[in-house]
Amino acid sequence: MKWSKRAAALLAALLLLSTAVQAGGVSKAPAQRERPAVNTRLTSPAGEREKLPELTVITPETAKSPVSGTRNSASGTAREEEDTPAFPEAEDWQLLLVNPWNEMPEDFEVTLKTLPDGNKVDERAYDDLNAMLEACREAGLRPKICSSYRTMSKQTYLYNNKIARLRNAGYSRKAAEAEAGRWVARPGTSEHQLGLALDIVSQSYQALTKKQEQTKEQKWLMEHCWEYGFILRYPNEKSEITGIGYEPWHYRYVGRDVALDIRDSGLCMEEYLLLREETLEKRA
Repeated sequence: MKWSKRAAALLAALLLLSTAVQAGGVSKAPAQRERPAVNTRLTSPAGEREKLPELTVITPETAKSPVSGTRNSASGTAREEEDTPAFPEAEDWQLLLVNPWNEMPEDFEVTLKTLPDGNKVDERAYDDLNAMLEACREAGLRPKICSSYRTMSKQTYLYNNKIARLRNAGYSRKAAEAEAGRWVARPGTSEHQLGLALDIVSQSYQALTKKQEQTKEQKWLMEHCWEYGFILRYPNEKSEITGIGYEPWHYRYVGRDVALDIRDSGLCMEEYLLLREETLEKRA
C-alpha cells in the first residue's frame, strides 16, 4: 500500500485502536504466538490535541505493502513474504506504543533498577543497556546518559518549562503547546515514563541538537544499538508519523529480536506496529 505519512499515522491509530480494548494494560508474554496487545488511546493529530476529531478511514490508493512489492501475482506474493519483517514473539511491554496519540495505560507499573551513574531504567532493560554502554566505551568512546526514567511530576515540569520558554519567545499559548509537544512529550505520553527510553549523548558534546548525530558516540550507537535491543526511536524524516521531532539521541528498548526486526525493516515503531498488526491478522 502506498501511503502518505499522515495517512500511515491515521491508519496506524485506527487499526491499533481495535486492540486497545483487549489490551487492558501491560501483561506477561502470551503462552503461544499471537498478536501482542498494543495499548492505544486515540487523540487528535500533532499540534491539535485539544479535541478528538471525527475519524475518516483513508483507503490506500494501490494494493502495495509499505516494504514490499505488489501482491497481484504468485511471484509478488513470494517476494512479499521474503521482504516482510519476521515479527518475532514479544511481550506486551516491549511493544507498548506511547506517543502524542497514545497515552500510558492508567494502571501502568514499572520496576526500576538504578544504574551506576544514578539513572534509573526498567529492570528488564538494565543488563542490555549496560552491555551496550560498555561496548561503546571499549570502542574508545564516551557515551553519557543525560535522561532516563522520569516521574509524572518531572515530565510535567519539563513540558511546562518548554511552553514557558516558547511563550517568552513570542508564541501564543496554543502555538507554544503544539511546538513544545514536538520536543517534550505531554505528561502521560512520554516513553521516559515507561523506564524504557534514554537520552544518550557524547561526553564531549552534550547539547541536544541535530549536531549530536555527528559525534562518534552517536554514530556508533546508531549502528550497534539494535544488537542490544534498542532502536533510534525518532529517526529523521519520520516526525509526521512519530509526532516527535528528529532526536538522534533518544533510544528505546524493545528487546533484541524486535530491535533487529525493526532495524531490518527500515520502519519507525509506529509503521512497524501497523504492519505487524496487519500481517499477523492475515496469518491468523
